[in-house]
Amino acid sequence: MMFSKNVGIDLGTANLLIYVQGQGIVLDEPSVVALDAENKKTLAVGRDAKDMLGKTPGRVMAVRPLKDGVIADFEVTEIMLSYFIKKLKLKGIFTKPVILICCPSNITPVERNAIRDAAYRCGAKKVYIEEEPKVAAIGAGLDISKPNGNMVLDIGGGTTDVAVLSLGDIVNSTSLRIAGDKFDQDIIKYVKDTYKLLIGDRTAEDVKVTIGTALRGSRNESMQVRGRDLVTGLPHTITLTSDETEQAMHNSLQSIVRAVRTVLEQTPPELSADIVNRGIVLTGGGSLLHGLDQLIFEEINVPVYVAENALQCVAEGTGIMLENIS
Repeated sequence: MMFSKNVGIDLGTANLLIYVQGQGIVLDEPSVVALDAENKKTLAVGRDAKDMLGKTPGRVMAVRPLKDGVIADFEVTEIMLSYFIKKLKLKGIFTKPVILICCPSNITPVERNAIRDAAYRCGAKKVYIEEEPKVAAIGAGLDISKPNGNMVLDIGGGTTDVAVLSLGDIVNSTSLRIAGDKFDQDIIKYVKDTYKLLIGDRTAEDVKVTIGTALRGSRNESMQVRGRDLVTGLPHTITLTSDETEQAMHNSLQSIVRAVRTVLEQTPPELSADIVNRGIVLTGGGSLLHGLDQLIFEEINVPVYVAENALQCVAEGTGIMLENIS
């Protein structure tokens, strides 16, 4: 007798992670699909497709179907989900998986139904949808079932979710469409405005990871950046420093700090007291930005911790929730 599998999906703007009960995280790939523009055939999905971003000939399109944490392109999202579900053999002839999908906390009912439909069309037997900050908190090892205040700041690729949790649910939260991707765009814009040099998304992401910092003066590194000179139209190389990345991302980082402050201002005093004791937990890939924890601590004066498994918190959280799905 075959049992249907319980599957948790972290449908992220930048990465898609799949957790299978009893196996752990079985997939962690970029949310990118490469299509043939003429006949819409799928050429590559995930890592192979990401390598093509910004480098494709005319008839090949590399698409990121999720934007700001929500589905921007339904067809392509479905192609991507079906591809991974088939690749991992999650669906048998007689068995269909139970799927738990995470989404940002402020998406509309329409967007939520769209995610649900996509999962059903990929062959799910039952679909549960949970809010990302809640799942991230569970994945980061917080016990949110007790009447204590926990605060989570989940910075992904497309969205940043800030939430205060107690008794197993969200007390108040906010979600911004400013996260890892926006940091990359900030760096691109800064290099363009300051050096008249055009660089691509992948170069910007490299800069952010290699020398980026959220706190001026806390990192002293520099890196050669190559791109196309806007004046001559020829390839050109410049040197960027860590402090310049902070300057580039400054406004976006301040928006995140403001969001944290707003959520804290709306939190009941008893829970605020708990948060001062326990601190704020950072999850998601964006929380790995150098100096971010320090920046938030200096601005808000509450202890800040980055979760150990920041990139996989949500996926691991789905795993814990699947085990207690009842």
